[in-house]
Amino acid sequence: MNPAPPINSTRPTWRHPDIIAAVSATRVAGNVYDKYESANPFVRRLMASFLAALDTLVDDAAPDSVLDVGCGEGIVTRRLARAAGGRVVGLDVESPRLRAAWAAAGEGVEYVVGDAQTLPFGDDEFDLVSLVEMLQLVEDPGRAVEEAARVARSAVIVTVPHEPLWRALNVARGAYLRDLGDTPGHLHHWSRRAIVDLVAARAPIVSVRSAVPWTLILARPG
Repeated sequence: MNPAPPINSTRPTWRHPDIIAAVSATRVAGNVYDKYESANPFVRRLMASFLAALDTLVDDAAPDSVLDVGCGEGIVTRRLARAAGGRVVGLDVESPRLRAAWAAAGEGVEYVVGDAQTLPFGDDEFDLVSLVEMLQLVEDPGRAVEEAARVARSAVIVTVPHEPLWRALNVARGAYLRDLGDTPGHLHHWSRRAIVDLVAARAPIVSVRSAVPWTLILARPG
């Protein structure tokens, strides 16, 4: 893997939706490496495995409407939109850069500004609520899952990086060596069991999948 560019707290260098995902608009967070559009064959294999696992969970959920929380630039949101027949909304924090990306993305997805821990939607408003690669960035991930379960009518999908494998892969590509591969802005680090326990306490789990180095969960709101 290629080394990631340095992080600059006043002039952010991010290009990827992991960078701002339902966290403070003033705090640089997330992995600056553009994994979704990487030309590295190893990264492409990892991402293909992750996206295939995600697609399987989305197919199982069979949503008509989707809310993608912490959507960043909307790369995954637009993928989710292809599986939904109705309304698709991406939500993230206020950011001129994200607004520009949303405007350039074209039609098909509605983008809104909001907080993952206090979603601006009613109970059961969407068939599926997704929390893809963002729970590690929020102050209260349990609250974010509770809000997703409140707003979801039939399904919640959660994905998080699996630690410490995630950090090992960062080190392998020469990233964040001073912090032993810990990605900037990651406030939480989960094992498979830990994230399963967090979600299960808030919504009954239907399926748990692994796609190295991620854990993916499909839950049904109770």
